[in-house]
Amino acid sequence: MEKNFVEEISWRGMLHDVMPGTEEHLLEGLRSAYVGIDPTADSLHIGHLVGVMMLKHFQLAGHRPVALVGGATGMIGDPSGKSNERNLLNEATLLHNQNALKAQLSRFLDFESEADNSAVMVNNYDWMKDFSFLDFIRDVGKHITVNYMMSKDSVKKRLSSDSSEGMSFTEFTYQLVQGYDFLHLYRELNCTLQMGGSDQWGNITTGTELIRRIGDGKGYALTCPLITKADGTKFGKTETGNIWLDPERTSPYKFYQYWLNTSDEDAEKFIKIFTFLSRKEIESLVAGHKEAPHLRQLQRKLAEEITIMVHSREDYENALKASEVLFGKSTAQDLKNLNESTFLDVFEGVPQAKVDRQDVENGLDMIAALSAKTDFLKSNGEARRALKENSVSVNKEKVGEDYTITPADLLNDKYVILNKGKRNTYIIKVE
Repeated sequence: MEKNFVEEISWRGMLHDVMPGTEEHLLEGLRSAYVGIDPTADSLHIGHLVGVMMLKHFQLAGHRPVALVGGATGMIGDPSGKSNERNLLNEATLLHNQNALKAQLSRFLDFESEADNSAVMVNNYDWMKDFSFLDFIRDVGKHITVNYMMSKDSVKKRLSSDSSEGMSFTEFTYQLVQGYDFLHLYRELNCTLQMGGSDQWGNITTGTELIRRIGDGKGYALTCPLITKADGTKFGKTETGNIWLDPERTSPYKFYQYWLNTSDEDAEKFIKIFTFLSRKEIESLVAGHKEAPHLRQLQRKLAEEITIMVHSREDYENALKASEVLFGKSTAQDLKNLNESTFLDVFEGVPQAKVDRQDVENGLDMIAALSAKTDFLKSNGEARRALKENSVSVNKEKVGEDYTITPADLLNDKYVILNKGKRNTYIIKVE
């Protein structure tokens, strides 16, 4: 094979558990492996990225990646790592979500190639929808004992938790459905490896057990660690929720900022997991960062690589320009180039006041703009002093007391940015 897949993900810190013999099995020739993806939304978030990166490394090593959208399992709910049952989705929503996920996955995986290791996307709803309950418990359920199912950590954890709800039969049987997926893909696509997060180990090994008992073959299991942050907060979450790959849900600017604000310790870990930079490049970056941590070159490179990979180079460059806007090195033209959604992201939380459009059309003098109409500065006297000291800017350009704000100053036809010095920023919103 082109690369040793297990070796590659090991040095990147992406290997948690692996079934004995897996590495040798993969070195023998082209293999197929799958990762299950939950279709409960029409976008992936960065919590999914580790599994996606594993599939990409698998393809780069010359193997065939299979992305399984859990249309059937998404209707049930997986107990692993969760304390409650999830909401169940209807068929139309699942189909919409599947199509959206494939479009996102296409940025990482090659589905179009004529090569033997071209990526495949499947949906377990396609083979589960016509499987009757009686057929399932006869053909699959009888091969796995309740004792075996009860011994799984995900089941034990739920049953011993303080939750009074316990665990439904539906969720208890989840591992059988996931196990059957592995058996089905083993039979149909000669898929011999299932990969997932470390919390999936129990479900994955149920699949290998079914392949052994019913498929008369051998399946393999490999998991990656669940990603954590050094400060104990949840990876991929902010105060406003998940960091999504869909630019409509999380703008490229906010996406870029998330990675840029990573701690030194996390950046060193994440750059191995979330980029395709070589070992040598990463070691060089880490060494350079340790010599001059204040330059944050590790975070900058991480944010650059992952923003370009998920979005585009243009989105990355726009995010970079938008970052400069807030931190002082930008021009009025840079501000004019920001679209409204990026503008609002950049200036989120900055105090603002509303002003009538008529006031601006008539020409809004600086004293009114700074104090009388906005309360940005406490008094007209303070406004005059600031203007005399040459510390006031309109849209990043210094102005004096004789300046008048007109419609020509409006950004996105409704905003004006006022600055007093470098640190005090205020937004006028014209309505």
